Amino acid sequence: MSKNLQEILRGTRPLVSQRGANRHRVNTERWQQITGRLGRGLDLLALWADPAEVHMAVHSSDGGALVIVSHKISDGVFPSVAAHHPAAGLAERIIRDLNGVHGDATPDARLWLDHGHWPLRAPLAPTPQAAQKAPPYGFLGADGEGIHQIPVGPVHAGIIEPGHFRFFCVGETVVRLEARLGYTHKGIEKLLEGKTPQDAAPIVARISGDSTVAYALAFARATESATNTEIPERAHWLRALLAELERLANHCGDVGAICNDAAFALMHAHFGLLREDILHAANLAFGHRLMMDVIMPGGVSRDLDTAGERALRTLFDGLRARLPDLIDLYDNTPSLQNRTRNTGTLSPKLAAKFGAGGYVGRAAGRGFDARKATPYPPYDQLDFEVPCLEAGDVNARIWVRIQEIGQSLHLCDAILGRMGKGDIQVPLKKTGNKPREGVALIEGFRGDIFMWVRLGKDGRITRCHSRDPSQYHWPLLEAVIEDNIVADFPICNKSFNCAYSASDL
Repeated sequence: MSKNLQEILRGTRPLVSQRGANRHRVNTERWQQITGRLGRGLDLLALWADPAEVHMAVHSSDGGALVIVSHKISDGVFPSVAAHHPAAGLAERIIRDLNGVHGDATPDARLWLDHGHWPLRAPLAPTPQAAQKAPPYGFLGADGEGIHQIPVGPVHAGIIEPGHFRFFCVGETVVRLEARLGYTHKGIEKLLEGKTPQDAAPIVARISGDSTVAYALAFARATESATNTEIPERAHWLRALLAELERLANHCGDVGAICNDAAFALMHAHFGLLREDILHAANLAFGHRLMMDVIMPGGVSRDLDTAGERALRTLFDGLRARLPDLIDLYDNTPSLQNRTRNTGTLSPKLAAKFGAGGYVGRAAGRGFDARKATPYPPYDQLDFEVPCLEAGDVNARIWVRIQEIGQSLHLCDAILGRMGKGDIQVPLKKTGNKPREGVALIEGFRGDIFMWVRLGKDGRITRCHSRDPSQYHWPLLEAVIEDNIVADFPICNKSFNCAYSASDL
């Protein structure tokens, strides 16, 4: 915990002490002091609510444990975080839609997830309200001579998730972009209520299909934190192997897809083949191409046998043999470089202010990686580098991915070389007939994923909240497209590759 945060919290006692975080109840003055430091030494990890309180998870930019602070909700109102820290804007809108409470001076009170088609309003409130017809969505717009609008979506010309993008342009130049999401809302947090951790795990693993390993890992670690369960050593190593395989598959897919949006289909074809090889090897090793439901609370459900390890080693040798020529092809194709350099540039200042994670943040100078910043097993025993660049453009986001592919291959070799024999799963400990809370922060391929869970006396979930890195990346995508041409939006959008499903919950 940073000295500034220690000073603010001096005199408060943790309500809940859990592995990885303490939770403190604070008054309005201390809440606002913490809010005032967000983006200036403190990073906002998550903001969510339950019927009685609003909760904020923060982490010091210079390292240390994460901390959760809670503030009571009075008459449906709490002190707004978004009024002082724009990165909290979407979180406050989600709280309003799901919980029926709002920040006292929130700058944007428009509905976000609720499009007026739900059977009821505020489904997480103690007493959900009757459904009402939602007013027409008011885009923020832009003023000026010659500005015209281009609506795109929510249905797109491809097998992709739905989202609406409203462009305000002068000629081909984008003056403002505003995204409207919520089309893939599934009621995840409500679905988890009353479930045992084991029954909830498959639901959490489907929050976002391309990050199924990451979400399963975050949820498992949060429930293990709540129950103070120590899992077998081999299970930690298998989890890391699964996470790095998922990172490899997604980064390879992304590099090819970005190049495809620049009309360079050759790279798309080659990296698509690499991704297919990774998924095929994952299926041989763990019985599922996406490795879904392998990580469970208490360990993993499937071990790696000799044939699976052989398939993975063959995969890694093949990737190392083929990647150098493809990287040279990317770096030595001027027409492709012309599309990716100085396009969709994110400034380091804005990346730091919004706490951008993953390749979005690391391409713009913010080197945060949960595997390093809040180390968890077995990454605390592994030596690896976190690629970090400053340019902040599409090219930088590609290069961070390329460098992370190399680091993931290095980590996979180390994991296979150091993983010992032993058990792979244990049952979660009983909660001792009292409520428990647990928290986890893990590094998915897009960036850091936050997970918080509260278990009742019977060990069943009473509240669970997750936060995807895309919650902070969507507003940044809107920012970086300004002053670019409309034709560059697809390549900017793909270089961010924000999650729709994980953002909509």
